[in-house]
Amino acid sequence: MSAQKIKAGINLHAILKNLEDLVAFDDDARKLIGNRKMCIRFSVKNGPEAWVKFEKGKCTVGRGKAPKPNVILWFSSCEHLNKMFDGKANPIPLKGFTKLSFLQKEFTQLTKRLEYFLRPENVEKLDEHYIKMNTNFTLTIAAYALPEIALFDERAKFTASHLPDGTLQMEVLPEGPDVYLEIKAGKITAGKGKIAHPDAMMIMKDAHVANDFLNGKTDSFTAIALGDVMIKGQIPILDGINLMLDRVINYVS
Repeated sequence: MSAQKIKAGINLHAILKNLEDLVAFDDDARKLIGNRKMCIRFSVKNGPEAWVKFEKGKCTVGRGKAPKPNVILWFSSCEHLNKMFDGKANPIPLKGFTKLSFLQKEFTQLTKRLEYFLRPENVEKLDEHYIKMNTNFTLTIAAYALPEIALFDERAKFTASHLPDGTLQMEVLPEGPDVYLEIKAGKITAGKGKIAHPDAMMIMKDAHVANDFLNGKTDSFTAIALGDVMIKGQIPILDGINLMLDRVINYVS
């Protein structure tokens, strides 16, 4: 399977997912949106589809086709979409020509704000708000990218096919963020928050530890030995997910 298709799925279903928390927890982002009501659909030929909805000061990101989008952005290929995320191409608008000013101004500023929090190497001084946002986004990307690589990356697909059915809770102390994974018949579904009675848990002691661990700056064995990352529950689930997390870094740049 093409790496472009995997990256397109991650861009739409993992990277864009962070717009929800960006609007929820960052004042600058929330001011950009205000009370605007808008739904944008992203459609890729022979590829993934997703939508972003703004309403009552909140943002929701979902998979598939939006029922009543105000704007439809079409991409001729997964590579076309990925180039847009890299700032090297533009989408083809099929609907919502009167809304283009919003896309060119507020929405573009919003995505630049998201990029700011995803690129700590470009920031001179990381304050606590920045670290919290970056950790939140990193964890969300890790969780929501796993279903994509489990479907299309050959190594991850093989690992996923050998996972037992169950649930994994991933959380950062002391106040989150928290995400979970549901595994059934080799398929993985991601969600935010806490799930009741998880079969396995991966608990990171703080935002700094989570950031280094999820970005591959510290290996799992060292993190666990130092007590920075605590694991419990079904070891096959923990081992398998850890192997696939290593694959995520290959597709997220």
